[in-house]
Order: sequence, then C-alpha cells, then structure tokens
Amino acid sequence: MNEKLFLLINFYAGHNHFLDKLGIFLAKGTPYIFILIEVFLYFVIKKKKEALFAFYSVIVSLLINQIIGLFYFHNRPFAEGIGTMLIHHKPDNSFPSDHATFLFAIAFSYIFFKIDKTLEIFVFILAFLGGLARVYVGVHWPFDILGGIITGFIGALIVYLSKNRLEYINNLILEIDYMLFRGKV
Repeated sequence: MNEKLFLLINFYAGHNHFLDKLGIFLAKGTPYIFILIEVFLYFVIKKKKEALFAFYSVIVSLLINQIIGLFYFHNRPFAEGIGTMLIHHKPDNSFPSDHATFLFAIAFSYIFFKIDKTLEIFVFILAFLGGLARVYVGVHWPFDILGGIITGFIGALIVYLSKNRLEYINNLILEIDYMLFRGKV
C-alpha cells in the first residue's frame, strides 16, 4: 500500500515543469517558511511563549525520531530504485520524516496553544503540502510522512502537557531576551 500511494503521488514527477518546481519549493522551503513564522510570532506578534513552546515541540519530536531510528531503518524510495527523484538526498533512514515531524510539531503546537485560528489552519495545510511534496520529489514514502505527523503530534502534546514545568525555562529565556533587546516581555 505504501508503494502504491508513493507511485500515485510521485507519478507526475519529471513530467510537468510547474509541478516539479512547486514540489521542489515545498519539499525544501516549508521548514524555512515555518522558521520565518516562528520569528514573526516571537518578535513581531509578541507571542513569545507560544513560539518557544513550538520550538520545544520540534526538539521533543525530533528526539523521538532519533529514538525510533535506533530501532528501525527503512530505505528511501530511490534507494530501492522506485520512482523519480527530483532533489538530491542521502540514502539514510526515511522513517519517520524529519521534515514532516518538524512541520507538524509546529502546526500541532499552534493548535494546542490556540495561537490564532487562521494561522493554525494555514500552517497545518502548509505542513501537509510540505509532507506531500517530500513524497512527490521522491525522497519519502507516504508512511514516512504519516510517521512524521504522529511524532510531531506526540512531541507537541508532551510539551503542551508539560507547559507548567517549562515555565521556568520560558522565564529564563524571556529575561535574557529582555536584557539583550530591551523589548517588552
């Protein structure tokens, strides 16, 4: 089923210039867009704690991925000679997708901490498109993306449930922020 879904999504790769460029942009660029959103949230909108919680969610989620990687290895599609690859990637472990984990950890964190309904929807859709693009460009299986969604959710949930315990770290970071930038906490 994973291979069939992959081939269904990757089928048009290399056949349509516009789709290829869009797929490559989304596959490579969405993490940078999310970083810009985080910076905007922290420095402009002044939702500093929420931005920090999203950052913690990414760290926890990626740590979960590292633990999974110690026990489970799965080849990328191109390493098995399947599909069309549009971007270069090392033939390392594909499951779960670190890109999808990063994107969905932030998306779920925004949802849990109720940042802003419009932003939450936008970021979730963008995370989904970024994950789908990783399959389209041939570097991930669909189940890798699903794994990233799950680990992103779990990491964000752990942070959300630990929010009171993380207040000390938040307050320390915000004090340093205030001393450095003389902004309002």
